[in-house]
Amino acid sequence: MTTHRRAVLAGAAAASLAGLASPVGAATGPIAATRHGKVRGAEVEGVKVFKGVRYGADTAPRRFMPALPPRPWSGVADALAYGPACPQTKIQEATSEDCLFLNVWTPALDERKRPVMVYVHGGAHANGSGSEPLYDGVNLARRGDVVVVTVNHRLNVFGYCYLADLGGPDLADSGNVGNIDLVMALAWVRDNIAAFGGDPANITAFGQSGGGGKIVTLMAMPSARGLMHKVATMSGQHVTAMGPIHATIRAKAFMEKLGLRPDQIDTLRKLPAEQLVAALKMPDPLERKGSIIFWSVMDGGVLPRHPFYPDAPRESAHIPMIIGNTHDETRAFLGGDPRNFSITWEELPERLAPELVLDVEPRRVIARYRELYPNYTPSEVFFAATTAGRSWPGHLIQAEQRARIGAPAWMYQLDFGSPIDGGKLRAYHSFDIALVFDNLNKPGSKTGTGPAAREVANQMSEAFLAFARTGDPNCAAIPAWDKYTLPRRSTLVINETSAMVDDPRKEERELFSVAPFLKEGT
Repeated sequence: MTTHRRAVLAGAAAASLAGLASPVGAATGPIAATRHGKVRGAEVEGVKVFKGVRYGADTAPRRFMPALPPRPWSGVADALAYGPACPQTKIQEATSEDCLFLNVWTPALDERKRPVMVYVHGGAHANGSGSEPLYDGVNLARRGDVVVVTVNHRLNVFGYCYLADLGGPDLADSGNVGNIDLVMALAWVRDNIAAFGGDPANITAFGQSGGGGKIVTLMAMPSARGLMHKVATMSGQHVTAMGPIHATIRAKAFMEKLGLRPDQIDTLRKLPAEQLVAALKMPDPLERKGSIIFWSVMDGGVLPRHPFYPDAPRESAHIPMIIGNTHDETRAFLGGDPRNFSITWEELPERLAPELVLDVEPRRVIARYRELYPNYTPSEVFFAATTAGRSWPGHLIQAEQRARIGAPAWMYQLDFGSPIDGGKLRAYHSFDIALVFDNLNKPGSKTGTGPAAREVANQMSEAFLAFARTGDPNCAAIPAWDKYTLPRRSTLVINETSAMVDDPRKEERELFSVAPFLKEGT
């Protein structure tokens, strides 16, 4: 999609959802009253759906600054189409800096006070939106009699470029405005969700990958206190945020890429969004691989501490938490290269080394995996070791730190894998999204719709729904799910037939436990 096409779509979407009353004779649909004005949605399979509901004003005039609330409107605004996503490099939908929109699915507009499930999308703080087909809330809302919300917010340079050390006091929060957007969205839910049949005193925030990372960051942010009553992360492995020194280095490098000096902040604020998006493809100045990284910054104000370092935040210890991961996380990142399925033993050390985050000698890793799994091929060792030495440790640290302060946490490991393409991707990173939302047949799902997939989706969606209702995921669909404690490390291993396992993949965990986990980009 061209930039011009995206801009036209974004303008049309924003105009229809910016508080403009529907014309006379517009189609009828369910109407809900928010604090800023009334919105008209649609009905889909018995569920009331409101798309593109504005929760914040256009961020373009306040680039790198906290957003303002939306202006109230008169009449009834149509909420029939998703709002634009934040400008980014990987998307095929409309984008705009006017992107503070959310979407609501509810069984009824009544006073039932249903549990509310607010989903924060993934995309490594850089990409994504709340309008992916896999996040459609119809099935989850209807199955569990809950209200489902998804949200767009500022991403990449627009949401997480730390300029506090380069600009004036109005930029003090610049490294976290994307998270401040999420706080605003959660405050909107608190203040308005009763009009959509939801309970403002029972809000579960859940998210996958970067979405889970943003949520655990909110758990350490004073401004988010009281806005989330339960939290569930799906491969949301954040333990540390970005430090302010590294964040400043990245901001300077980004400005240099644009031909700007560090003192030209005012020019940076006025450049077309398309120029900023194009510059995002530059190599990261610290990692020296991939594109430049922008995400949550421990700025001493909005985020006064790291999410899970040196411990779990005690101010969030009362919040029940699900911590989940998939067995074959890195097949999502590395499975697209066909060479990774035909690695030889001779090639493996060199191929493995750059993909490990935990700094352990690759030959030692390979030797241990060959002892543990003598039937593994070099490619199977490659995917297993990169998962255990890159994607898994953050989840373990979160669960361990919660256990150390007596905070309630339940951990799962998804073993059920995709049957697509001969099953080569297995239980890859993000595979659990379709299962939790019960969206097996939506675009992007690789679960298939066979009996096994439906059984796993029933288990996962019912457990998440039980958690949203009561703060405990136990339900009739799964075996008794024990809390994660030390040294037992009880984990629900999810498959067509699920089971509780103490310390699954213990030997792999111990192999990598000799090295500290330093998340890339921090």
